[in-house]
Amino acid sequence: MSIGSPRKSLWKGKGKATERGAEDFDDLNPVITYRHILSQNLGVRDPLRVIALCDSDAFYAACEMNRLGVDKDTPLVVLQWDSLIAVNYPARKYGISRMDKKKDALQRCPHLKVVHVATYKEGEKEPGYWDDVDTNTHKVSLDYYRRESMKIAAMFKDELPGCEVEKASIDEAFIDFTKPVREILLQRYPYLARVPPNAPDGVDTPLPSPPSISWDGHGNLIPVNPPAPSEEKPAKESESGSTVAGAQKQTVPAQSKEEHDVEEPPTTWHDVALSIAAELMGRAREEVRVKLGYTTSAGIARNKFLAKLTASYKKLNNQSILRNAAIPNYLKPMQFQKIRFLGGKLGEAIAKEYDVSTVGDLFKFGEDSVWVYEVLRGIDRSEVKDKGTTLTKSMLASKNLPKPITSPSEGHHWIRVLAAELALRLNDARQMSPNLWPKTLVLHARKGYDAGRSKQAPFPFTREVTVDTIAVAADKLWKELVGNSTTLNVSTVQLAFTGIDVAEAGQRSIEGFLKPTSSKKRPRDSSEPYTDSQHGHPLGETETVSTGGDLTVLNNNTTGVGLSYACSRCGKTFQLRTAHQSIQDQQGLLLKAKLEHDDFHFAQDLAKQDEPRSVISASKKPTAKATKKRKAPPEPRGIEKFFRK
Repeated sequence: MSIGSPRKSLWKGKGKATERGAEDFDDLNPVITYRHILSQNLGVRDPLRVIALCDSDAFYAACEMNRLGVDKDTPLVVLQWDSLIAVNYPARKYGISRMDKKKDALQRCPHLKVVHVATYKEGEKEPGYWDDVDTNTHKVSLDYYRRESMKIAAMFKDELPGCEVEKASIDEAFIDFTKPVREILLQRYPYLARVPPNAPDGVDTPLPSPPSISWDGHGNLIPVNPPAPSEEKPAKESESGSTVAGAQKQTVPAQSKEEHDVEEPPTTWHDVALSIAAELMGRAREEVRVKLGYTTSAGIARNKFLAKLTASYKKLNNQSILRNAAIPNYLKPMQFQKIRFLGGKLGEAIAKEYDVSTVGDLFKFGEDSVWVYEVLRGIDRSEVKDKGTTLTKSMLASKNLPKPITSPSEGHHWIRVLAAELALRLNDARQMSPNLWPKTLVLHARKGYDAGRSKQAPFPFTREVTVDTIAVAADKLWKELVGNSTTLNVSTVQLAFTGIDVAEAGQRSIEGFLKPTSSKKRPRDSSEPYTDSQHGHPLGETETVSTGGDLTVLNNNTTGVGLSYACSRCGKTFQLRTAHQSIQDQQGLLLKAKLEHDDFHFAQDLAKQDEPRSVISASKKPTAKATKKRKAPPEPRGIEKFFRK
């Protein structure tokens, strides 16, 4: 489908557009009113919205440098089996990059420090840094990096009160500065907090002109009007030894402005908001560097999408600011396949079909797709959400085996290795939420790219989760999974906790009360063990023990009565006689009495329900009528297949 094809496009969206130049970015300078500055819940529609993306520099390598106390100028790489997964900036000066082989890296830098990631091995409760690392017996552990990542995120939350912090990955975090920036704006410019009496449109009156801003010390200000490509100096070489895409000077030189006769646009209130966020971000990054020893790079813009692109403008302990007015000239020369979701097969298809390479090139086919249209113009309405407040519902430990498991006995080795990882991760998570309880343990085994088979079983709540606790339960699942098979060919083994939830608070406080009692039934003597003190009726035993409900336990030794509780619904008080019973037996009998009384109330509640229950019955299916066979729609061609529903 050519650009000028008269054929109707299958993509849904706005009408086809022509080249509009600057009109492609028609929301860069919205009118900001008193209503905007005084509102608290505008969300992604807030014209004063400010988002940052903070990225830890060469994070895995930085973690190992901190752990080992290595000097910051020492070239260091992190190794996983035979490939490099992290390269610090001093090592990048030698042309070393990720996924290079260890042998090649040492040839380029003989004094290179090589650190293998920590690994799990059978018989060890925690991962370690071993000399005899072997992919056939060990499993990679990233737990140390996860813990360091959590420290950085926690420090951002402490240093930036009022900001939403969303962990985007192990080394990245989005930060929403909108709320604290608004508060600081009103503190610094108190005249914005009150609508003038003579305001023509009341709260919808535009704000007065903002003051001028000094950007000194705030970071790299991306220029609104960068030099033309033919007159531009070569892109700055980063400390990695590679050219930084789109790298330009911090500010536009005065002679460049005079040469091109281009003036800087007037300052806006959003520019003021960006400058305040840059102050806060700079202080927080410095605290992380001083207290934790990690350098970071940040990008500050009006939404998440632009903040991420801005963070890569100039890296290594730096931060960059993208004003609204600078968005068009920053995006247009950028390779569009570097944009998230526009790479891979979709990006290749677009490039091939339209013979384009940059964001600016794609403007010529207009608004055929709303999503692509907005991405190319830096429009992003996604929110920053603190995922730390969202409970992790699952944990997975997986191993792709270099040598397949061929006999059932070989599986137990890997089950213990995977169990060690799950035990460590669950106990780490319980440091923040002590009552975490994974309801189910799942074991999955797969051969090659086949779907594989799974077995699962309930996982009981226990305070001390150890490797043995998990391994014993997983061994049972392994036996069920392999059955009587004598030969296997398993290439992937996965062990997972699912249905992770927080155990009820009552389960924790009543834990000692629910200690197991004697399994033998006690013979009933003439004196009933517990009675209803209001009616004097004996209460019989039940077989089931419940932990639900409110139970008030009273020690009443002065009156000769051992234990009692009062029903919160009817006010009845139940007392337990202490003759011939141990404390544990008394507790068990009292709990059974409570359960029987709760059943009484439950039966009453059911009887009071007037609404008839709906009965599920099988309905007769209507006789199938002969229908015409619909003609299959034509297969989409070219780029259409990525957008057709």
